[in-house]
Amino acid sequence: MAVRTAVIPAAGMGTRFLPATRATPKELLPIYDTPALQFVIDEAAQAGCTRVVIVTSRAKPSIENYASAASTDKVAVTVVYQDSPLGLGHAVSCARQAVGDEPFVVMLPDEIMGDASLTKQLVALYEKSGKSSVGLKRVAAVEVSSYGNVKVADTKIGDATSVEILQVIEKPKPADAVSDIVIIGRYVLSPKTFEKLEQVKPSANGELQLTDALAMLASEHALLGVVSEITRYDTGTPMGLLRAVIEIALERKDIGPQLNSWLKEKFNK
Repeated sequence: MAVRTAVIPAAGMGTRFLPATRATPKELLPIYDTPALQFVIDEAAQAGCTRVVIVTSRAKPSIENYASAASTDKVAVTVVYQDSPLGLGHAVSCARQAVGDEPFVVMLPDEIMGDASLTKQLVALYEKSGKSSVGLKRVAAVEVSSYGNVKVADTKIGDATSVEILQVIEKPKPADAVSDIVIIGRYVLSPKTFEKLEQVKPSANGELQLTDALAMLASEHALLGVVSEITRYDTGTPMGLLRAVIEIALERKDIGPQLNSWLKEKFNK
């Protein structure tokens, strides 16, 4: 079945960005002149999605206002609500009625990719295999505990190079890590994922983790991954956002040369 819907969880309150997020949701903070959220919407459209469902909070009306003007002739943008901050798994579950009985992409707006190539790969892999597929990346050992960690085995689906995910552990202690491969914020999920999320038990802090549902899929040999070296900007912290602004602006033809000249002048004094 073709993958045509993207879900963007955007209900978090962005406390790391206070006081800015008292007025502006972190998803609308600008990367130079473009809200971070827009990068993800554009990526979804470039990957072939015709619908984007933003999961937001009623405490963030500006997200709904932005979404109401974000639809184009290529993609329709709508919102649903997550009324309680109960984790990523719960946020994805809130989109169930909007998604229906179809496969869907989950795109974390705190992670901006350099292009849509990884999402396109994951969509193609799902459409060939019928199995949920997630973006993966190799990281330094000290970084593994910040992510969902996976144990993998090589596999081949058609012409696509992929791995079968055998085990998923959420933010393991260094001694418990099963590899140097972690999940990054792009997923193409079967509608069966919603059934798995119903079975997930809350974590110690009361949240429902998407990785617990992925672990169930892995145990059934129903989860694949693509290990990617795609350019990726983590905008989940103020420093990460600042780095993204600078690096993305440097790549732009309209502002890049001017910014580059200023930086050289600034730091060569």
